[in-house]
Amino acid sequence: MTLATVVPDGAPTMRTKLAYGLGAAAYGIKDGGFSYFLLLFYSQVIGLDARLVGLAITISLMIDAVCDPIVGYWSDNLRSRWGRRHPFMYASALPVAATYFLIWNPPTDWSQAALFWYLLGLAVVVRIAITFYEIPSAALAPELATDYDHRSSLLGWRYYFAWTGGSVMTVANFTVLFPLFATAAIPNGQFNRDAYEVYGIIASVLIFVAIIASSLGTHSRIAHLRLPPAKRSITVGTVFREMFETLANRSFAALFGAAMLGAVATGLSASLSFYFSAYFWGFSPEQIGIITATVFISAIIGAVMAPIATRTVGKKRGAIIIGLIAGLILPAPVVLRLAGLLPANGEPAIFWMVLIVTMIDVGLIICFQILSSAMLADLVEQAELKTSRRSEGVFFAAATFIRKSVQGLGVIAASFVLTLAAFPTGARPDQVPETSLWELGMWYVPSILTLWLLMIAAISTYKLSRADHEENLRQLAAKDSIAIKPV
Repeated sequence: MTLATVVPDGAPTMRTKLAYGLGAAAYGIKDGGFSYFLLLFYSQVIGLDARLVGLAITISLMIDAVCDPIVGYWSDNLRSRWGRRHPFMYASALPVAATYFLIWNPPTDWSQAALFWYLLGLAVVVRIAITFYEIPSAALAPELATDYDHRSSLLGWRYYFAWTGGSVMTVANFTVLFPLFATAAIPNGQFNRDAYEVYGIIASVLIFVAIIASSLGTHSRIAHLRLPPAKRSITVGTVFREMFETLANRSFAALFGAAMLGAVATGLSASLSFYFSAYFWGFSPEQIGIITATVFISAIIGAVMAPIATRTVGKKRGAIIIGLIAGLILPAPVVLRLAGLLPANGEPAIFWMVLIVTMIDVGLIICFQILSSAMLADLVEQAELKTSRRSEGVFFAAATFIRKSVQGLGVIAASFVLTLAAFPTGARPDQVPETSLWELGMWYVPSILTLWLLMIAAISTYKLSRADHEENLRQLAAKDSIAIKPV
């Protein structure tokens, strides 16, 4: 048989969808810990200089980004009895779980330099180890579902588990774990080292279970997946040439630009979320926790909407419409406050308005992400017709590479907004001048809207339609039938 051997028939079963989606919870848990707790834990609990913590996190992210395309290309070309993807997936489970536990249990009484290298080394290993799972696992999507509509449904499950997996641990920390470890000496359990030791154990076990369950749950599909290319001599030049041939595509360039702008916008919004919650709106920690918990509903909204949008208006048009609505909803409460159309902080109406808007907007953003990933998956067959190679790993690795490479730009943009607003450092909510709060909103709104609209403009240049995708499948099927026809 040729490279394009048997492909899955029909829609993926519910078991396949659940198994494929569940694996994303591992990355979600890791990402939630790194995003929300790692800086605070090492700087405020362990006592490592915050600048060294930030440096370690940044260096590890840069190294990880470089590894993404390498892992993607490798998993496209691996030859084994367990196919191209599953050896990576199984092999990553224990290293990810073990190193994730260790990063939350650093040695005591070490010097600043020793702690820095401990954090840097483990952050690099954790990120690379999870990359060896996440990219091959994500790259299964185009093979598990070849149909235009089925792909959106399959990826909907993946994004659902990715968002809820990380959020479960984040919410559990704030509502259960930190209160449990509050003591007379440490009234706020968030600053108790013992809480993070327990978190490390629970999170590591969940990561391990998610990876193994997803790998075992999709194992039966190995016989139906694509074979790698025939054995050949591969040089560094070959690798770069083939990756360039695969990604030299106008529609990929559209998704590349959109992903880059979206990552910056997400970084800007996430970096300022606490400032808006605690300072701009004056919410209590309990209220912030409740708003954070709405992501479970948001994930359902996004996962349900994406297949509906795909069937009714198509992926590209659906992404544009939903992206525009999300971009306009996101800053709407801030605009209303700046215009003086809202009651004062402390009124129940303010909390419920922000909660509902956040829940709906995050759901729309998740839907947009699902459609974008499904659009990326559809490029696999187009590239195969051009190159005669299956390159799912390269495509999905390129997407994660973009996100990781520009992630820091959103943080930089947020720092500029705070500087322009003359926002005081180390101030309590009641110590921030009204002028700074107004300036914060005034600079944030045009910044986030500009990035979001540019992202929509970029994705609008994507060219692959439902008809194009079906034609690509037809041409590949025709080539396969000729290739395996007896002579």
